[in-house]
Amino acid sequence: MQFHSGYESINDLYGHAQGPMDQPAGSGFSTSSDDPASQSGADLGIGIADVGMSVPFGISAPNVQGVYSKIRSGVSKMELGFPGAISGNRQAQTPGMYGRDQRQALREMAEINEVEYTTHAAYQMMGMTGAIEQGSDMIKFDMNRARQAQHEVERAIDFAADVAGGGSVVIHTGEFLRPLTDMYLDPTNGHNLSEGQDGRIMFKQRLTEDKDAKFYLVDDRTGQAMGTVEKDRLVAFPVWNRYDETNDEFWKRAGGKSQYVDENGHTVRKGDYIDYRGNLIDDPFDPNKGRVPQYNRDSGRFEIRYMSYEDFKQEADEKNYYKLRNLQREDGSNAQLDFYDTTTQTEAFLQATLETQEGHSRGWALQYGLSTDIHLDNLNKLHEAKNFYEELDKNMPEEEKWKLMREKQFNITIATQGMIPSETLSPLEAINDAIRAEQKQLEFARQSSASQEQQAFDTAENKRHIVEPLKYVDRYSIRHYAESGLHAMNKSDNPEKPIFVSIEHIFPERFGGHPAELKWIIQRARDRMVDYLTEPEMELGTTYQGESVFDKDPATGELSVRKQENPFYRSDLNKEEAKKLAETHIRATIDTGHLNLWRKYFQPKPGASEEENEQEFKNWYLNQIEDLAKEKMVGNVHLVDNFGYQDDHLSPGEGNAPLKEFLHIMKKHGYEDAITIEPGADASTDLSDFHGLMKTWRFLGSPIYGAGGGGGGGGPQDRWSQMQHSYFGQGQSPYFIFGAYAPSNDWTLWSETPME
Repeated sequence: MQFHSGYESINDLYGHAQGPMDQPAGSGFSTSSDDPASQSGADLGIGIADVGMSVPFGISAPNVQGVYSKIRSGVSKMELGFPGAISGNRQAQTPGMYGRDQRQALREMAEINEVEYTTHAAYQMMGMTGAIEQGSDMIKFDMNRARQAQHEVERAIDFAADVAGGGSVVIHTGEFLRPLTDMYLDPTNGHNLSEGQDGRIMFKQRLTEDKDAKFYLVDDRTGQAMGTVEKDRLVAFPVWNRYDETNDEFWKRAGGKSQYVDENGHTVRKGDYIDYRGNLIDDPFDPNKGRVPQYNRDSGRFEIRYMSYEDFKQEADEKNYYKLRNLQREDGSNAQLDFYDTTTQTEAFLQATLETQEGHSRGWALQYGLSTDIHLDNLNKLHEAKNFYEELDKNMPEEEKWKLMREKQFNITIATQGMIPSETLSPLEAINDAIRAEQKQLEFARQSSASQEQQAFDTAENKRHIVEPLKYVDRYSIRHYAESGLHAMNKSDNPEKPIFVSIEHIFPERFGGHPAELKWIIQRARDRMVDYLTEPEMELGTTYQGESVFDKDPATGELSVRKQENPFYRSDLNKEEAKKLAETHIRATIDTGHLNLWRKYFQPKPGASEEENEQEFKNWYLNQIEDLAKEKMVGNVHLVDNFGYQDDHLSPGEGNAPLKEFLHIMKKHGYEDAITIEPGADASTDLSDFHGLMKTWRFLGSPIYGAGGGGGGGGPQDRWSQMQHSYFGQGQSPYFIFGAYAPSNDWTLWSETPME
């Protein structure tokens, strides 16, 4: 198989890395400058042979022949992508639709024509949480759906192993919807990613988002969205009994001192929680012996106040303080809270309503428990009386028993009083009636108290499992990324060209859309992959017949996932070696168009000019890129442009993304991997998607490889801006030949001499 008659590879047609289209700086077409925006591709160290084009199966290429047509057009690097997921169709194909013969053909085409492939997993996939959403509302995280997403990645990895022989497998992240004004990687004590250096919120979806942002919490057992927290909503909350100036009774009793010693010998300091006798409450968040609401003797009511979302920051901080203190008491002073065990501001907000329900249930359980004691005492006394009267009945003459008869009492209204004839009954009958009534009352009290207690425990358990989506992602979703990295590692045969999953940030509205969030996902996935490779036992490992996957705490009854034999464990690897493997097989894809979409949410700085605001956005954009580039996390680049509103897939230079500055940063930090354009718009608004690639060549400042010498034919002075549509609609002679119009055996000169 040949490229086409007369040429054995694309480099023969367009020149090798140092050929006419990829000349180094100073070769006659350089526009060398200290300003990256004015530099050419040669100045940046990038030639057109370094740039590839995305080829979505079913859209840009309907089959293997479609891929070959791209090669004939002049594409030397391709990202073969799959618009379909799970079950594909003609317009949205999946890796499973390409069998062994087709994979072999694709591989041989690449080898013969010196074309390099990368791979893009299912476009439809949005992260590894399996999020199910309806409009702007989150419904749940479905673990089965998340596992299907992982299967799609594994299918793409297998395809890459068969066809590309290595390289990147791009996968989207976009785990869940979250506000732009509150983006935290550590909600308990972290920097808000939306804040600029001057402290202002830089990004908003709407004017009031920082005041009315909406948050979701998730039940980590089921993935179900468990209520919405809105920043502008108020919650009624008890005023807790503390020792401070607002608590007149105890403040005056202690003479307004900063501290005092209570009845138990404990020092009570200003701000401490106290009970109704002024004694220190050691653990305010103990559900049974914790803090109590302040009682107003004048009104005879407990004090209640409204709290806003912001007020619950202090509530969360206090909960974490006492959790850490209790943990250090149990496990030593150096113990630290795991992120999963902390309480965030959002969790504290929703927990407030659940604590009210829990307290209500515990109160009624106590109330019914008190009546249970009364009914038990009454039953004991009634049975004693019954024994007495049974003995008396045996020994008393029949003619005397009438003296013991009692009038039966009826529950009647005043209106019917005297209208119902009275009845008499023996003491034993009366006692038996009373016993039956007390047993019913006891049953009611027992059932009511037990059900209320059960409801309180259920509420407490729900409260413990309702968590930030970020915690769910960290515990469950990250493992899917890590296992995808392991699959890529196991499928890599060529150490010079390893397969790696390349996680791509998606849209600003979703977690993972911010480059810092993408970095967090990659680092957490790498850490988890290291655990898989070096830990003999792990949670969610293999399960054997008859084994439970849970361990039960004998004291509390709480379940925890049992650590089991780890099927990925490698005894031949140490932590450092495993870390290098994780860094090799889990990397990032930077999409310049996706990052430019943050532009539409950018908040101008008050008093700044339009140029100054534009520069601030560009600085933010490029700083985000540099943070990833200097960490050597980037393994793939989608060089895409737009105007900052939608992901329109314009060719580079056609929108307003700072792409040359971006490329300058990537090259400065030694980036040498794939650069792919996604010319979706050009396939619709121009003559073909290949014209998007030619626009990129023009953007990079590359000259045209000419069939002739100086004069009119393809000399160093000619540019793609001159030739992109020449001959076809512009009347210029066809001195330049490429694509489907490149020479073949059937092509002749005007003299009819065959072109050899």
